[in-house]
Amino acid sequence: MAQMLREGDELELPAPGVWKVDPAHSSITFSSRYMMLSKIRGRFTHFDATIFVAERPQDSWLQAVIDAASIDTDHPERDEHLRSRDFLRVDVFPTLSFHSTQVSRVGEASLEIQGDLTIRDITRPVALEVEFLGVAPDPSGADRAAFVARSEIDREDWGIVWNKPLDTGGVLAGKRIEIEIEVQALNRSREADAA
Repeated sequence: MAQMLREGDELELPAPGVWKVDPAHSSITFSSRYMMLSKIRGRFTHFDATIFVAERPQDSWLQAVIDAASIDTDHPERDEHLRSRDFLRVDVFPTLSFHSTQVSRVGEASLEIQGDLTIRDITRPVALEVEFLGVAPDPSGADRAAFVARSEIDREDWGIVWNKPLDTGGVLAGKRIEIEIEVQALNRSREADAA
């Protein structure tokens, strides 16, 4: 159970301010069962995200927007099906979005971020388990913070119910989606101060 951060609690986080996620060094990946057996893995290749680190960690927030059409499972025919009306309906709903609503502490360098995930214009609460991996300067001298986040959702909660029954029992496409996010974020507050 997540413990709310209290005044005086120590939790190592990046310096307060605005941190912009670097898509070139970040990834949003997912996996789901296929034919009740192996996992199909994929990713979104275009997204934009901002992390605001507050003086009090519980006042921090995260917001992200994902280009739904950028879904990529290394199988063009499957990707087109995932973009279709059976799944993401990218012609009608071009983006997915996440906006945090609460930050809670779960460990020495771990947080639970509660937020609202919107897919196909349906918004449901989702919890991200987030681990802060540290901050280091890149070759240009800019500070980079690294995080990894994980969650699991049921796609049917967002009205994505397409499936096919198998002759052997079960269904073709799993409804549970495992999500893993690897992030590097750049400190934009320092850049603003220097400008």
